[in-house]
Amino acid sequence: MFVHRAQPRFPHRTHERGAVLLVALIFLILLTLLAIGASSGSLLQQRMVAATRSAQLASMSADTALRGAEWRLWSVSQVVGQGVACDSGDINPVTGCVKYDPSSPLYAPDGAVTQFRNGNNQWLSLAGPITYKGGAGTGYTDTVVGPGHASPNVAENPQYIIEDMGPVTAGGPPGEGGTTGPNNGGPGTPNVHAYRITARATGGTANTVRVVQSTFDAQPSN
Repeated sequence: MFVHRAQPRFPHRTHERGAVLLVALIFLILLTLLAIGASSGSLLQQRMVAATRSAQLASMSADTALRGAEWRLWSVSQVVGQGVACDSGDINPVTGCVKYDPSSPLYAPDGAVTQFRNGNNQWLSLAGPITYKGGAGTGYTDTVVGPGHASPNVAENPQYIIEDMGPVTAGGPPGEGGTTGPNNGGPGTPNVHAYRITARATGGTANTVRVVQSTFDAQPSN
């Protein structure tokens, strides 16, 4: 005997509108936008950190060159009657020193001293400023970290110039006493000058430039 079984009844297909699929697509789009936003924020923060590090490297490199120039002036000033060699109308190629003279072409708008002290990158190609490579002479442009390598990843070694602003007198003519004084056959006159030092340096890239200055008066020892 043949038995006819009833077929199960399913909801009619015309009632399916795809609402679940639409909601899933909306959530997928939202998650994608959140992921893109988080990625963009991370990249921005990474660039900010890199820029901050580059600026710090430039500042430290410029300060290092500035202190190196001050130490050079201090060492020379310890010998009574001597001083650092400074040229008139040109930057001394050995000491990087020039006598201050606002009427000199060096101080014109396109002069070497003016360009060096301005906020531009032309200083890298100037002739005259002293390239400072540290006490060991190893420089700061390599990527090695260790003894003798003070600051890695600097684009260019720092440079400095020295300007002789003239002699320093306070309350009367300078004199030297003790064994170096005139009564004991010494020179008797210390060479005390005021110097303006300008140091420039780059950070991780040549586009990051820092300029520092100091006015230095190296008093000789008695």
